[in-house]
Amino acid sequence: MEAESEPYVRLATMRQLHQAVADLNTARSLADTLQTVADGIVTGLGYELGCVNLVRPDGDLVIAAFAGNAAAEALITGRVGSRASWERRLAMGESWDQLRFIPHTEGWVLLDDDVPQWHTEGPEPRFEDEWHPLDRLYAPMYASGGGRDLLGVISVDRPRNGRRPGAWGREALQMYASQAAIAISNARLRANMQRALVRLEREQQALRASEESFRQAFEYAPSGMAIAEMGGDQQGRLLRTNDALCRLLGRPASVMRRYSFADLVHPEDIGTLLRTSAEGGRAELRLSRRDGTYLWVSLRNSVVADTADGPRFLLTHVEDIEERKRHELNLAHRASHDALTGLPNSAELKSRIGARLCERPDSPAATAIEALDAAYGDVESSLTHSYQADGYEGEAVPAGGLYDHHVHALAPDAEHDDGTKGLAVLFCDLDGFKSINDRFGHHTGDAVLIEVARRLSTCVRDGDTVARLGGDEFVVLADGLGAADAADLAVRLRNAIIPPIRVDGRAVRVGASFGIGWAECGMSVEEVLRSADQRMYVEKRSRSKVHRRAG
Repeated sequence: MEAESEPYVRLATMRQLHQAVADLNTARSLADTLQTVADGIVTGLGYELGCVNLVRPDGDLVIAAFAGNAAAEALITGRVGSRASWERRLAMGESWDQLRFIPHTEGWVLLDDDVPQWHTEGPEPRFEDEWHPLDRLYAPMYASGGGRDLLGVISVDRPRNGRRPGAWGREALQMYASQAAIAISNARLRANMQRALVRLEREQQALRASEESFRQAFEYAPSGMAIAEMGGDQQGRLLRTNDALCRLLGRPASVMRRYSFADLVHPEDIGTLLRTSAEGGRAELRLSRRDGTYLWVSLRNSVVADTADGPRFLLTHVEDIEERKRHELNLAHRASHDALTGLPNSAELKSRIGARLCERPDSPAATAIEALDAAYGDVESSLTHSYQADGYEGEAVPAGGLYDHHVHALAPDAEHDDGTKGLAVLFCDLDGFKSINDRFGHHTGDAVLIEVARRLSTCVRDGDTVARLGGDEFVVLADGLGAADAADLAVRLRNAIIPPIRVDGRAVRVGASFGIGWAECGMSVEEVLRSADQRMYVEKRSRSKVHRRAG
């Protein structure tokens, strides 16, 4: 059960991290951003205390925000620690990639330095990875642009589970520190840009000085910046782009002036761009580069207005978020797919089966009023269904009413072929796999599982699902099959598995037993899998030992 729940733990970690990062973008000022960073450590990452230490112009670090304990916040917020003391701390202890962990056995020497700190006494740890009150964990934040300029340090304490963070916790904290550094840099940049925009509205003499200040901030901003035309027949055309944006998209400024963002956006993201409001609008979408590839960016729009004539042009801040998107996709894939074979795991399999099932088709029909409520989006009286598989996906539609477009999953009659097509669930258990594991070791067993997964995947159609349920058990979902079609598919899959598999110069052989079940509306996911599993065991017992011999 613990192994089955692991994907859900990973998804929960990813959702919490995604929400904490999303909250960073809601802050409007630098002070709000710093406090949001501290709050996100407590509410999103599972620590009781979070502290943001920000580098001052003189190089020392000041405690700019604190979360988790009001008494500690009142005591140490605003206090300063020297740069030398911080550099000493970031060179001690254990390096967890970009994180720095100082166990209490080493950190006692730091009790008397000038870095403000808050801790409570506590007993010695009872087990190896238990958190001690004097343990210290730091996440350095570096300015964007690829350099190693220290922007600040996030310090955390008291994980809620009482243990030192594992690999997932460390990766989440490191990603959060990276996104916090971007948010703080952006908040500073927005503050500078806002001050420049205010100066643009002054008298002509002050206006010229402000334009120069704006030009400096625009040209030398570490993130991409663009000015686009508003109104007229050239609506959206890029009038000016800075060097950072030109480098980001691989196009010179002279070429960029021929385009608008609508010309550069990925076709699937054009709707997102159009829905983004002009003033204060924000969107995450893909822009094309000169080499034809697409890059994930975050767009933030501001309107630069003339007091007399109204809006004149649109100032757009473009931030590269490719790495964050790649991490999110990687985390999502790892949470829903088997690490060994790359196939969908049991959680993803159950999700896909559940997406095709609904309440029993013969449930009472909705009244006319309920049907209208469902059609027009009444959440309390409508039931929605969605379906997504490897090859296609459908949008959610109201179910149970006059406008119900859900196609009920039915089981074909095994004895009389009446033309009914259904969602076949083929439960596969490998014969002889345990003897291979015992005789040749887990390395050979893993190689066999990988090859079986490959062979199964090559025998199914686009849109079908091949999943690893666990151990040597696989499940194939194939929609639109009759009883005879499913039986033929089971034969093809078994014949694909039977040929010898070569591992390290040795040929091994496994067999396979298949049980064919059907996903039918009115059944639960567990009932569907149990039915296919039982039929597989019936089929396994009915076959002679000679036919199931492997090794």
